[in-house]
Amino acid sequence: MTMQTESRLPCDASSGTGAHQGEILLGIARAAIAGRFGLMFEHHDSDAFLAEPGASFVTLKHKGQLRGCIGSLQAHRRLLDDVRHNAEAAAFRDPRFSPLRADEYNQIQIEVSVLSPLTPLSAQDETTAIDQMRPGVDGIVLQCGNHRGTFLPQVWDSLPEPKRFLVELKRKAGLAPEFWSDDVRLYRYHVDKWAEN
Repeated sequence: MTMQTESRLPCDASSGTGAHQGEILLGIARAAIAGRFGLMFEHHDSDAFLAEPGASFVTLKHKGQLRGCIGSLQAHRRLLDDVRHNAEAAAFRDPRFSPLRADEYNQIQIEVSVLSPLTPLSAQDETTAIDQMRPGVDGIVLQCGNHRGTFLPQVWDSLPEPKRFLVELKRKAGLAPEFWSDDVRLYRYHVDKWAEN
């Protein structure tokens, strides 16, 4: 299996640490899904960084199309456990898709994103919020009351214009496109991302 790595946060690329971590995380995610089908996938899960708290998203694609994406916005368990849990959830519990079938397993591409801590944006209104968003760099969380949604930085590839990005994020959070309130809270984060080829 070949793999590509893309880092949106500084990592120790010169010594290959980032690529090494990505290979390990992708192996853990694939092994978690394989196990549900009674399959074995050789992987390593003893590296020290896996024992640290971490927040991750696992994205599945099938023939280039989204097939599942589930994640954690804040670190609340070991990165090892977070990636395993989110891989299984993306494959079998994303409410937008039917559970992954065994005949799809060898056709999916897995992507793992590890999130930085959330940083609040000081947005007094929608215009200042848009002005602070950095296309291609920031993942954004929008929260208002019980409504919450996020887009990973990768979503800028399909929604490169900040105003449209925010409109679609409001839709994802269950809010009207034109909605704005003083209760809206926005947060940014970055990711280290690795994807299988």
